[in-house]
Amino acid sequence: MRFKTFGNTGLLVSEMALGTWGIGGAGWDSYTDDSRLNAIHAALEQGVNLIDTAPAYNAGAAERYIGTVLKDRNARSSVYIATKCGTEYINGGYVRDCSAPTILRQCEESLRNLQTDYIDFYLIHWPDAKVSLEETMDALNTLKKQGKILHIGVSNFNQQQILEAEQYGNIDVCQLQYSMVSQSAQVQLQWAADRGMGTMTYGSLGGGILSGAIRTLETYAADDSRNRFYPYFKEPAFSKIMKLLSVMDQISENRSQVPLSQIAINWAAQKPFVSTCIVGSQSRAKIEENAAGFDWVLTEDELKALDDAMANYLGKDF
Repeated sequence: MRFKTFGNTGLLVSEMALGTWGIGGAGWDSYTDDSRLNAIHAALEQGVNLIDTAPAYNAGAAERYIGTVLKDRNARSSVYIATKCGTEYINGGYVRDCSAPTILRQCEESLRNLQTDYIDFYLIHWPDAKVSLEETMDALNTLKKQGKILHIGVSNFNQQQILEAEQYGNIDVCQLQYSMVSQSAQVQLQWAADRGMGTMTYGSLGGGILSGAIRTLETYAADDSRNRFYPYFKEPAFSKIMKLLSVMDQISENRSQVPLSQIAINWAAQKPFVSTCIVGSQSRAKIEENAAGFDWVLTEDELKALDDAMANYLGKDF
């Protein structure tokens, strides 16, 4: 596993962070509890020392899985936890509420779920236009003074929103969607890194489409995240991405059939402005496969071939 300094926090974090939206279960394929727990164990065994989660990942289920594994391994002191606030999963839907009472309550619930007395990185999950950032940040500053959270971060915030939040407290972490098929955040990630923030990228595999496992159009349930959240599994995006995959296939063949997921993860992880890439799976085998991608790096020629393919096939639409 490779490691980078996480912005001004000075902490060394693994370049692969374990994502647990899928492990939580809602909106993704169904796996057993044992498989989900085993996936978390596998990530830690592969040297991953940062886990990303949220109470919105199936109403705290993902946090509870993490808490169980960390307790079983007696590993809390060697693992950094990033969880979130301001979004809840209620009756199959996502509800935003960044009011102070909700954040204070959610923090207590997350601490119980995770079986810990502190959270390393506490992120506002999504901006909430109904609540002032001053109120939200006041609540986070209170939690920080109490020692319940160590660092404050934001997810899905634009630059203007971050600058406003910084009027009321330090922002140490910026998390945005970024991958070969979602590059609109690149300028902001560079900006955040230049300001000393640790940067986390989610959707590093484009909801799984960059793994190459899906090569034909499929129909997903209305609540499936590949139907609801990620736009890559429908036309016209799907056919364009298939052309990109053909270039990734060639790199894979030249490298003795490395998995495409390793190519996609390395493309993002090798960016100097990316501290860590969030990668999730509900199976041990996939976690081990993805982690093995950090045993090698893409060459300049390979990076150019990928960038040229993205320019030719995806254009500015991604």
